[in-house]
Amino acid sequence: MENWEAIAGKDRINWGVDSSSDLVVEIDITSYTDVNDYLIYRVPEVWAFRKNQLVIYRLQGDRYTVETSSRYFHNINVSEIVKECLKIAYERNTSAAIRELRRKLASEN
Repeated sequence: MENWEAIAGKDRINWGVDSSSDLVVEIDITSYTDVNDYLIYRVPEVWAFRKNQLVIYRLQGDRYTVETSSRYFHNINVSEIVKECLKIAYERNTSAAIRELRRKLASEN
């Protein structure tokens, strides 16, 4: 990640002044932002939760393409982990899903 230190801890990003974030994670179940709305900010990667699955978009030139893995977490199948954790949360509870997520991330390192 390249820009996280420049914007870490800020309540709001001043897009005209601050560097863009390296990654946007959008989880909104009421309305969706079009991924192309992030083009003006040149955000390298956007994760969007759509229809109970994570979609990873990567900026390629002047457009976003759907990818199967994250450029920042290339050793981790982020989409599969999100899918598994959601299943656990629905079947058991959120605490169990968080424990499983921590276990999976610890085993990847």
